[in-house]
Amino acid sequence: MEFCPDYRNVEKAARNIRPDRLPIYEHLICYETMAELLGRHFYSDDLDEYYSGYCEFFRKNGYDTVTFEACITSVMPGNGCLGAHCESSIKTMDDLLKYPFDEIPEYFFKAYAPHFEALRKAMPAGMKAIGGVGNGIFECVQDIIGYMNLCFMSADDPEMYDEVFKRVGQTNVRIWQRFMKEYGDIFCVLRFGDDLGYKSNTMLSKTDVCKYIIPQYRQITDLVHSYGKPFLLHSCGNLFSVMDELICDGGIDAKHSNEDQIAPFSVWTDRYGDRIGNFGGVDTDILCRFDEKQIREYTLDVLHRCSDKGGVAIGSGNSIPNYVPFSGYMAMVETVREFRGDTK
Repeated sequence: MEFCPDYRNVEKAARNIRPDRLPIYEHLICYETMAELLGRHFYSDDLDEYYSGYCEFFRKNGYDTVTFEACITSVMPGNGCLGAHCESSIKTMDDLLKYPFDEIPEYFFKAYAPHFEALRKAMPAGMKAIGGVGNGIFECVQDIIGYMNLCFMSADDPEMYDEVFKRVGQTNVRIWQRFMKEYGDIFCVLRFGDDLGYKSNTMLSKTDVCKYIIPQYRQITDLVHSYGKPFLLHSCGNLFSVMDELICDGGIDAKHSNEDQIAPFSVWTDRYGDRIGNFGGVDTDILCRFDEKQIREYTLDVLHRCSDKGGVAIGSGNSIPNYVPFSGYMAMVETVREFRGDTK
């Protein structure tokens, strides 16, 4: 039987409700993996052609939703401090006050509206997307200020430190307001990625995360909830010190990202499975290093450990970049599909 997607499975998982069918979920999947599964290249300047192939990958591989987000940082002038380690162009309060925050929403929609429209046209029956406006508050701040500069700023210029989070937050809310109005119908679960931590702690102090970042999250999660939709936070790192605040004050409905060096997926589901949906499961490092038999055994163990939880969606604990072997990725996906009883 041909697989029939149903986005409501992912929506239920994000609401921490046991879905009718266990969903498979990925935050990002590289183009090479998609093309190999489809047996053809579909990259094209024709957006309709590209998104047709893009959506076909998810449907053909047993996903109920299409993963898609458009990143704010890519349209922010003077960006690149986070990913490309560029020098910040904002060094003083005067630089910050002159920064064109008011223009960024227009830059964003000029760049990405054609992509959202093409995605809408290409969406297979029974599917919706999970994603939306990529990059959270912390990543946007880092990309125009730089992490080290931000740490110095917190001590040297607290007023500017406070102001940069407020201005980025206000800008992101304006983008989300227009996005939800014009393109929210394409999505069943909204999300952004905002990596707050590393292996042992959060990158900023708990006090700063709770004071400067989480209140900005709340503006966006409240907006998403006003449209009757759940919000998923993707954030790497050890966030245990701020999880209660992310749930209670930040208003998140679900969380994605886990790696075994911090805590196995079962720890996240045991601690928070009665409060939020949990997405992920299989450490990406496992997909890179283990053979197919080991990956199947590992994936089955993850599935059995979380089988009594409500809102769960299974996939890698992070993403599928191009260095993840195709065979390892497929071993995980096929194990989940067999576990849930898909007919091939």
